[in-house]
Amino acid sequence: MNLTTNLSPPLRGTLTLAGDKSISHRAILFAVLAEGESRVQNLLVSGVTQAMLDALTALAVPWQLTGSTLTVQGRGLYGWPTPAQPINCGNSATTIRLLAGALAACSVTAILDGSPGLRRRPMNRIVAPLQAMGVNISTPDGRAPLTLGPSQFPLKPLQYVLPVASAQVKSCLLLAGLAADGPVTLQEPGPSRDHTERMLPAMGVRVETAVLPDGTQRVTLHPPQLPLRPLHMTIPGDISAAAFLIVAALIVPGSEITLRGVMLNPTRTGLLEALQYMGAEIITSNISQMGGEPVGDLTIRANVLHGTEIGGNLVVRMIDEFPIFAVAAALAQGQTVVRDALELRHKESDRITALCQQLQAIGADVQERPDGFVINGRSHLHGGVVNPHGDHRLAMSLAVAGLRATHGVTVQNAEIMHESFPDFGAKLAALGAAV
Repeated sequence: MNLTTNLSPPLRGTLTLAGDKSISHRAILFAVLAEGESRVQNLLVSGVTQAMLDALTALAVPWQLTGSTLTVQGRGLYGWPTPAQPINCGNSATTIRLLAGALAACSVTAILDGSPGLRRRPMNRIVAPLQAMGVNISTPDGRAPLTLGPSQFPLKPLQYVLPVASAQVKSCLLLAGLAADGPVTLQEPGPSRDHTERMLPAMGVRVETAVLPDGTQRVTLHPPQLPLRPLHMTIPGDISAAAFLIVAALIVPGSEITLRGVMLNPTRTGLLEALQYMGAEIITSNISQMGGEPVGDLTIRANVLHGTEIGGNLVVRMIDEFPIFAVAAALAQGQTVVRDALELRHKESDRITALCQQLQAIGADVQERPDGFVINGRSHLHGGVVNPHGDHRLAMSLAVAGLRATHGVTVQNAEIMHESFPDFGAKLAALGAAV
């Protein structure tokens, strides 16, 4: 499937988005670890979350999806069956890493595998610390497939310093820690998303977090003495999905849109800060709490953006949003520099190389660097045909760029967008974009 966007009239309207992808992943899996029935509303149903739901089926967990409301009959930490076949995690690194931690805690013998893209993702970052806890887990070459065998229980306590701030690695090890005989303490060089630390206490697990004097982050999980409580929650709107619409409104002159009920967890709002550094007009209102997460409405008005420099801890807080941030930078006045973003080379694609190549193909002035890129902004792009290389975020970002491209942008293999934002094209069109 191809998706084509063209020079667009002003975007106008108000939208509500599907649930946050990261929270949806966790809600599905954590509901299985609880004892009793969990009910989760506004679940994101997409390619990557479907992988987690399919994993539940492979593990014989009863679940039902009615619209965007998920009901799960939890199994607790004991009595899980051995799946008859390898569990296919699709293209979802979140699924394979979090599931590895959960299955380790539940002593499930299983093989976790996925797509060719997933098989390129590094897995030693979870395998080594899990082995230090006594988990019987192996990988042939530091990548999927992962093989879990019977482990000696309880698992060992762990004190571990993550070399790179990573919510997936952190969550994997915290989940394994549910079956440890002492605390699991993890230290990160900077802040990563903290949805796991927010959700587990609601289920009765004691989790302590702290920011140390040197700026590093520490989280300690104390293994629960009682069964985990079921979840009853509504998931707020996905800030990562909102990012594409936010930038679209900023770069199309005369636009003004409002996005309601967007999750505003401070570990996830790095893009908003980066855009505001560039002069973006983004107004936040109606702040409240939903499912333990801050939420609010965002009103975005188009205005002139200016180049900026991004690095340090802000990189972690906007790591998934760099493709769409680069589109904003390509249409800003002046130069934008991104550094300290080497982790982008380990996403669905090598996001630095793929992003730079595809932006250059539609007329952006961008130079690749080992840990980022430099962009000199232009008033418009000329457009063309692009290949997202199986990366859903790159595909949607390039489609947004087409709204300011003289000859439009055609995104090949655009069905990959369904991995995280199934109705992206429809939402963009609903705001008046030329899609």
